[in-house]
Amino acid sequence: MKGRIATIIFISLLLVASSSSYIEKPIREFSFKTETTCSSEEDLTKYVNPFIGTGIYSRWGAMGRGNCYPGAVVPFGMVQLSPDTGNDNFAGYHYEDKYILGFSHTHLSGCGCPGLGNVLVMPIVGELKITEESYKSKFSHDEEIASPGYYMVMLKSYDIKAELTATCRVGFHRYTFPSSDNAHIIIDVTHTLEDDEPVDAFVEIVDNQTIVGYVTIPNPFCGGKTPYTTYFAAKFSKSFSSYGTWNGEEIYYGCSSQSGNDVGAYINYSTSEGEVIKAKVGISYVSIEQALLNLEEEIPGWDFDEVREEARNVWNEMLHKIEVEGSSEEEKIKFYTALYHCLLMPHVFSDVDGLYIGMDDHIYRAENYTHYATFSLWDTFRSEHPLLTLILPEIQNDMINSLIDQYEHGGWFPKWPMLNRYTNCMIGDHATAVIVDSYLKGIRNFNASKAYEGMRKSAMESPPENHDYKGRVGLPYYLQYGYVPYDKLSQSVSRTLEYAYDDWCLAQMAKALGKNEDYNLFMERANYYRNLFDPVTKFMRPRYSDGTWKKFFIPGSWKGFTEGNAWTYTWFVPHDVYGLINLMGKETFIKRLDHFFKRFAYPAGICHSLITGMEMSQMNTCHIFTIMLANPGRRNI
Repeated sequence: MKGRIATIIFISLLLVASSSSYIEKPIREFSFKTETTCSSEEDLTKYVNPFIGTGIYSRWGAMGRGNCYPGAVVPFGMVQLSPDTGNDNFAGYHYEDKYILGFSHTHLSGCGCPGLGNVLVMPIVGELKITEESYKSKFSHDEEIASPGYYMVMLKSYDIKAELTATCRVGFHRYTFPSSDNAHIIIDVTHTLEDDEPVDAFVEIVDNQTIVGYVTIPNPFCGGKTPYTTYFAAKFSKSFSSYGTWNGEEIYYGCSSQSGNDVGAYINYSTSEGEVIKAKVGISYVSIEQALLNLEEEIPGWDFDEVREEARNVWNEMLHKIEVEGSSEEEKIKFYTALYHCLLMPHVFSDVDGLYIGMDDHIYRAENYTHYATFSLWDTFRSEHPLLTLILPEIQNDMINSLIDQYEHGGWFPKWPMLNRYTNCMIGDHATAVIVDSYLKGIRNFNASKAYEGMRKSAMESPPENHDYKGRVGLPYYLQYGYVPYDKLSQSVSRTLEYAYDDWCLAQMAKALGKNEDYNLFMERANYYRNLFDPVTKFMRPRYSDGTWKKFFIPGSWKGFTEGNAWTYTWFVPHDVYGLINLMGKETFIKRLDHFFKRFAYPAGICHSLITGMEMSQMNTCHIFTIMLANPGRRNI
């Protein structure tokens, strides 16, 4: 019964995460399914609304948006084919926008920084245009549809119906044109949603049905230092009559290739009323040849509806992993849309033959597993990965093998890796929490000794000064003082609390592997959270290196915290809840927790969860959830 209650709480929180208001009634009945046959079961995709999380949902915070995209994608797909309505939109699409720039093939879901938006395709008629401002099209939500694996919109400026679907590594476009002697399809190779413009790109028209190329972005996602390259190969169902390329503002009619940092290609057609032209675009992070391989293997033919149906079936299979009964249709929409968002990232990174690029920029082959990338670990260790351990343990196991590969090839477990590139985004060392949680739940088809080696290294050492990755920032202070001092490093309280939790996780792994000395060491460090608990205010409070507390302490202030404050982070002791109760006092703990849920107005920031965009007022739910379910190996409360 306890396990059932814990899971009901988890399901309810997922529902909260996808809504701008709390649900009135909980899901009444549910069940997990390990095997699914969808042919005779209910179509659950009808309960998914991909537009949830694509608009402004809160007046608070710097981001103020859900940062989700509505386009075509399959579960954990390498390709996320979706409309871009502006370059300042982190996920490409903003519901309140009035224009579509085109359809790019890579997107992030729910993230607090911009990224990807690579290889944009746009059909137009009339005068040839090569800039986003000139080739964009008006659109209306009245002529727009989104469902799992499918997206449709009317490009009103050109009277073109655009439809999108996808496989894991290939985006499939179907454009229905009006009658025109001057129709074009544009491939803007250097379009991007990144903060930094491309530093290198190449495009080549190989024959009258094929275009290939690549684009290189210098500093991916929140200041990552190692460039990444996206390769693509596009094939068209109709041979084009003429073509050209551009470089900067210069158009080269009939020229088949270009290289530079602002390049693209276009193809020309004469179309009859209602004529359909299709395009298949495969991507790879290894090479153009691999992009072609992905395209040919995953979509060998031209049956758009068949691919769309396959995508719907795959989504149905995934959504049926959790079945709910006795709830309203509105509640089901909230729930299944949240579950849908859970299954978008991390995404597949290896090609159809297993090749992928490692953290060291060398090419490797994933043997007997699928390699995944782009782990928002500070966000997802709290809820996303615990969910995957329950409903998709095989995929969770592959993700752990991917993290171990990243450690082996890069030298360190990452904290927020983007396309197998280190970034230093966010805090903590939460690959440890993810791996240990899985191991203690019996997910163990990985090299546990190698994993422990890497986790221990991250807990004991800092990367070299010249390394792209900075590891546990403030680790020397943490080891010297038993906490990160406020006068030595920003976000000191949050860093201390999260390092202590990761140390507790590592202690559990040490115990499971019979490393008793390490177990005692890391259990001692797991109690470092106590060093920042102020017995007077009964909050976690910034502390100076001389042992004194920060003056003018305001519990609602972000100073000393990471996208939170003392009201949110005081609760972050998921490994020792009773210890926190003893420090705070049971009566104070209960009163303050009740106040927290009932009346506390979180002043700024967003609960960064890849489940979906959340309202700021729901940040408390996300943090309290860690107390209830984040402990590795726990299924019960």
